[in-house]
Amino acid sequence: MAMTTTPPPWENPLRHTSTAMVCTIDTLATRTGVDVLAAGGNAVDASIAANAVLTVTSQHMCGLGGDLFALVHTGPGRPDCLNASGRAGSGADPAALLAEGFTAMPHRGDIRSVPVPGCVDGWWALHRRFGSMPLADLVAPAILLADHGFAASPLLAAVAGDVRDVHGAQDFAGLTSAGTVVRRPGVARVLRAFAEGGRAAVYLGDFGEQLLSAGTGEFTDEDLATPNADWVDPLGVRVWGHDVWTVPPNSQGYLSLAAALIVDGLDLPQEDNPLRAHLMVEAARQAGHDRPAVLHEHADGEALVHPTRLDPRRGAIHADRVATLGDAWHDGDTMYLCAVDGEGMSVSLIQSNANGFGSHVTLPELGIFLHNRGIGFSLEPGHPASYGPGRRPPHTLAPALVTRDDGHLRAVLGTMGADAQPQIVLQMLVRLLHDAADPGHVVGGGRWVLTGGGTGFGTWDDADSVQVVVEPHAPAAWVPGLVDRGHRARVGAANFGHAHCIEAVDGGLRGAADPRAVIGEAAGY
Repeated sequence: MAMTTTPPPWENPLRHTSTAMVCTIDTLATRTGVDVLAAGGNAVDASIAANAVLTVTSQHMCGLGGDLFALVHTGPGRPDCLNASGRAGSGADPAALLAEGFTAMPHRGDIRSVPVPGCVDGWWALHRRFGSMPLADLVAPAILLADHGFAASPLLAAVAGDVRDVHGAQDFAGLTSAGTVVRRPGVARVLRAFAEGGRAAVYLGDFGEQLLSAGTGEFTDEDLATPNADWVDPLGVRVWGHDVWTVPPNSQGYLSLAAALIVDGLDLPQEDNPLRAHLMVEAARQAGHDRPAVLHEHADGEALVHPTRLDPRRGAIHADRVATLGDAWHDGDTMYLCAVDGEGMSVSLIQSNANGFGSHVTLPELGIFLHNRGIGFSLEPGHPASYGPGRRPPHTLAPALVTRDDGHLRAVLGTMGADAQPQIVLQMLVRLLHDAADPGHVVGGGRWVLTGGGTGFGTWDDADSVQVVVEPHAPAAWVPGLVDRGHRARVGAANFGHAHCIEAVDGGLRGAADPRAVIGEAAGY
């Protein structure tokens, strides 16, 4: 029986360059990164510059009030890994939330779900270790856009109404349609302070003062003086003849690796066969269903991806039906960008507000939204991811980097997408490494994601009730094939992510920015 696939609603996003490439969700950011590379900067310089632009133009996905993770590959071997995720303030008091009747962290409108933002600390750490151009030069394009204005993207214009009544959202007050010029003087002020005085000028300057004021006791001067960026050992596994790297816990990146290890031991049919979709969905379920219990900042990433843990989970997968979770073992809105330069340095970087505009708590004089990454904390007494002073919450951010047998770069890739990030990365890895597809299809091909909670952050709260949502242009046989095997599956709308991929190939680079981002671009020279 012939399989059918609906053509994607966009042209093939594949691009080729001979020397260097940058992929982001916004052409303004991509072109800024390419300009930095052309001016002699390296991939880290380009990533900082591009991310700075995105903090101006894409407040609905990322910003100075969010966190950052990055992988940096400079030559044969494993990459350097940066965890710039913030910690809860010294005033964090779970008992107070419980006394108020909360059973989970407040999703929005509450400063207690706002750890100290790590974005600027991340830039500072990246620049101090790898930067080759002055900070002032890297953030100058972003300052120019913030001061003089930029044309709002269709995505920003579409969601600006969601925050029109939020105190501190004055930058978006008149934004009703794409192309409207938006200015962000408060963001320019913070970026200018960073260019002139580094991280101290931000966390101990206007940004920090307003954060203390917004916190009403949640944060202290010492919290803001303490850097939130740590260089850590990356977590890696070997699949399909390659080493795949990500950030260890508190990142959920281990789920991408665990699911890939499970799938690597299965006999995958061709992409349009519904059995393939079933096996990959099952691998994602087996890898992820117990995430709420095992993911916390002190979790052992190596143990979470060890064969003794994953082999029984692979063995529980059946070709003809959904597996019952837990029978086979016993154990305890976002922006992604990537850049590769002509000297062999590559960067996989992700930076986020968590959920859309984040907490809807702002630094009002600056017009900066604060993330709500603290929603990852637990209020269950004694839970290893419990809310408390100085703790980092479980994080959905999960960038990836792939190296070959000889340690040289194969690809940088990643996506936004809340809980769905590891599922999207898994599908990208299978297409890239198992199918040898080009980045155009790796990024642009139809996807499935698992959904549970309505916010995109509660997928695993009730793992047995998870649904599979499939993009309209995915193979038509997927949904009926999944339903026949017992999945709750449907074609529909969901957060299918904005993913990017750059692959090192003979003769240069090829890459793709996600067409789902509408104005995303892969460019270089």
